[in-house]
Amino acid sequence: MGTFVPGTPKEQQELLHAAGYRDFDDLFSVIPESVYLKSPLPLEEGKSELETEETISRIAEKNKVYRAIFRGAGAYDHYIPAIVKRVTTKETFLTAYTPYQAEISQGVLQSIFEYQTMICALTGMDVSNASVYDGATATAEAAELCVERKKTRVLISASVAPEVRKVVKTYAFGRDTDLQEIPVKDGKTDLEALKAMVGDETACVIIQQPNYYGLLENADEIGEIAHGVKAKFIMNCNPISLGVLKTPAECGADLAVGEGQPLGMPLGFGGPYLGYMASTKALMRKLPGRIVGETVDTEGRRAYVLTLQAREQHIKRERASSNICSNEALCALTAAVYLAAMGPDGLKEAATQCYSKAHYLQQGLEAAGLKKAYDGPFFHEFVTVSENSAQLLKKLEEAGILGGLLLDETHILWCATEKNTKDQMDEVICLAKELQKGGEKA
Repeated sequence: MGTFVPGTPKEQQELLHAAGYRDFDDLFSVIPESVYLKSPLPLEEGKSELETEETISRIAEKNKVYRAIFRGAGAYDHYIPAIVKRVTTKETFLTAYTPYQAEISQGVLQSIFEYQTMICALTGMDVSNASVYDGATATAEAAELCVERKKTRVLISASVAPEVRKVVKTYAFGRDTDLQEIPVKDGKTDLEALKAMVGDETACVIIQQPNYYGLLENADEIGEIAHGVKAKFIMNCNPISLGVLKTPAECGADLAVGEGQPLGMPLGFGGPYLGYMASTKALMRKLPGRIVGETVDTEGRRAYVLTLQAREQHIKRERASSNICSNEALCALTAAVYLAAMGPDGLKEAATQCYSKAHYLQQGLEAAGLKKAYDGPFFHEFVTVSENSAQLLKKLEEAGILGGLLLDETHILWCATEKNTKDQMDEVICLAKELQKGGEKA
């Protein structure tokens, strides 16, 4: 950090003595001596700034940088307005960890409050928490939030992303929750199977919208089935899709969760990301983590405070419904700045372009011989089936294009966003046609 000045050895000693310690060994005396380093680590000599830059550049050259990306499956390559990074890299935000002291954290608290407000507007829900670690964590936390003494079964659709299902499974194991997967039929949640599985012991039903295969689930009917047995309905939604699709609230959801990475966060090798989590007013006191509220001080001025935080998470931990006590403040700020910069019209435009470009790509690939694996409406992801799937992805990689995700030997999960140009999509389609013709001649 540009304004960070480390303490000198003399200042460090003064701090130690003021705290009642002789030296650093005395400060860390509670740590068992068996884990102490007996000798310094075998590290190289320190490098100069120029040497460091050369070393990092050499390492970075090993990275494969693609000029076009057609892969999603949970992490998406979207356009990020320049103002997002300009605001979020200010040291005021980068160095602020967590707003424990409200009287000196008004700026951070306000940014979180603004984030919560925008998430509520995006999802249609009544209340949002200050974010959790990622979309998978948000889904798992939402599931456990619904579990009660007589309602211990969680039903999750097999069309939810595999990584999300794994995290939910881990949570369920730790809490001894009965977790069952709803089968998939034609790429979507099997409604007849769901009807046969729900019962009085069902705590919640979880779906993803759009689902892992890009298809739009019949959310309204699934919500009615869940509510028919007094179970909660959880929707894991792609936030960009909410620019054009019905909100979770309009579908009857009790909880809306999802991965916030599309809201201004780069792919970044898998993180850090952001889990958004919102609910109806009836469930707001069960939300994990923290919620920032707006109030007034003794002089009637607007002020922000942490509110509705379940203290069991800090004190009576055996009674806690969640272990989450913190939040992804910087990522939440990023999402808030992105949403503010885009506005409702900008978000709708991004979503519309994602939708239209994905359909253009799908139609072109189908004309090139890659059949659509599943029928039905989709947002910006879709699955194709072809005997030449692996060869096509290799051919695209050689051309500097990251193709879709190979699900098995014949199926590819494709994704198109507003960043993909017509020329890029036409190139993918052209390469697919060339491969198909070569296969036919062979």
